[in-house]
Amino acid sequence: MRNTFNFSAGPAVMPEQVLQDVADETLNYKGSGMSVMEISHRSSLFQSIIDETEENLRKLMNIPNDYEVLFLQGGTTLQFAMIPMNFMRNRKAEYILTGYWAKKAYEEATLFGDVNIVASSEDRNFSYIPDCSDLDIDNKSDYLYMCENNTIYGTKFHTKPNSKGKILINDISSSFLSEPMNVSDYDMLFGGIQKNLGPAGLVIAIIRKDLISEFVLKGTPTMLRYKTHADKGSMYNTPPTYNIYIVGKVIKWIQSSGSLEKMREYNEKKANILYDYLDKSKMFYGLADKESRSLMNVTFRTNSKELDSNFVELASRNNIISIKGHRVIGGMRASLYNAMPVEGVEHLVKFMEAFEKEGGKKL
Repeated sequence: MRNTFNFSAGPAVMPEQVLQDVADETLNYKGSGMSVMEISHRSSLFQSIIDETEENLRKLMNIPNDYEVLFLQGGTTLQFAMIPMNFMRNRKAEYILTGYWAKKAYEEATLFGDVNIVASSEDRNFSYIPDCSDLDIDNKSDYLYMCENNTIYGTKFHTKPNSKGKILINDISSSFLSEPMNVSDYDMLFGGIQKNLGPAGLVIAIIRKDLISEFVLKGTPTMLRYKTHADKGSMYNTPPTYNIYIVGKVIKWIQSSGSLEKMREYNEKKANILYDYLDKSKMFYGLADKESRSLMNVTFRTNSKELDSNFVELASRNNIISIKGHRVIGGMRASLYNAMPVEGVEHLVKFMEAFEKEGGKKL
């Protein structure tokens, strides 16, 4: 086991077993004499990789047959434009603002039509999830957009918004495969893989097949149409082959742990270790409201920017990497994705206890 613990929000820590398996196959994948990085995406060998990856993802998430699974490029940010291009056919949409990325998605959508903020937690710096049980949704709106887990602010939806029959689109980038979810509760799920599933460079979109249509906003480029990718099995152009291969490895690693229920229990155990300490600490405090806390991203700080800076610097000397909070909120952030071991969280808390005991002056 590595003795350096990477708390980065993404690209993030990956399962050590997956990294070892990938290293073992780097020069010669399944006797082909080639690396997966060298295999043609049109070959039967790669076709078996992408097919198996999709099949195992469907099994793990219990994805219904009437949903398409697409492997896309451009990062989650490109989805902020693709979604309105493909679904804002009446030029109206509703957005829930719960953080930096939801706001970015909203701002992009305003380029394509009339976009309404139907709920927001910006009034308290996105430290909580607003009540979304009775949203004032326009009957003419095409969809409702949400971001399930807010990486920067450390909050998460724990109940599904009431979309009142409208298409519900959910960005699950930083909670992807961290716990069970009912895919049928949503009409589209999407997320970048660089937090829980693999290296940066791939987005997975899970979309109801009947929503994928040639009817898109006028001027939508061919590559930005979901139908283009669905019709070609995610291989209209060269896909990020190596990323898909690694995602397949990570999915198998999760399956080997038992289930997404087991993964949630494991993630709860890790998060509780850190939250329990924060709740009793006299130096550190959490930034998210308790009822809105994320299992994946724990945000916290002290009452002093100088102490925060000192903590981050000393943490790096104690094998705690990328603990600094995002620039828009400051403080600290510990990302506890699936591959973060319990030992990493215990090491962090032990360091925090020592830092607090010494008043942040020395260690």
